[in-house]
Amino acid sequence: MKSHLLSAALMILPVAQAPAQQLPGVPVAGQEAFNKSETDFKTVDALVEYYKGKIAENSKVKFIGVFDHYAHTSSIGGDIAPGIVAAVDIIFCFGFALPSPQMLAVRPRSIGVADMGDKFIISFMEAPMQPANQAMEAWTLGLRKN
Repeated sequence: MKSHLLSAALMILPVAQAPAQQLPGVPVAGQEAFNKSETDFKTVDALVEYYKGKIAENSKVKFIGVFDHYAHTSSIGGDIAPGIVAAVDIIFCFGFALPSPQMLAVRPRSIGVADMGDKFIISFMEAPMQPANQAMEAWTLGLRKN
């Protein structure tokens, strides 16, 4: 799967250039790292509310929930990479079509938000539908201050 996020202005990186912890064989469409000074959003909760608002604006997208990955991993004594102070997945589904039962495995979508103290890292996997990729890219581009 190829990256659909190539904006130099936001420094969203194609998979081949994604920083550090990129796992081999895991297709990440976008991974954006930016300092907190570059956005009006200062907390993970504020970013969650932003994305929930973007999801609510589109009648074909359904918000499902927020998974606090940091809390879960902490509660089971799992390893958390140095520097991560919060990490959530915002879970939602684009309901444009259900072309086959096999497509269920790649749905719903999620956007990962990691707070690294002085910066946020936003990531999501490539969707099988271009409109979904375009929406997630636009939402993420909208985080940057004008």
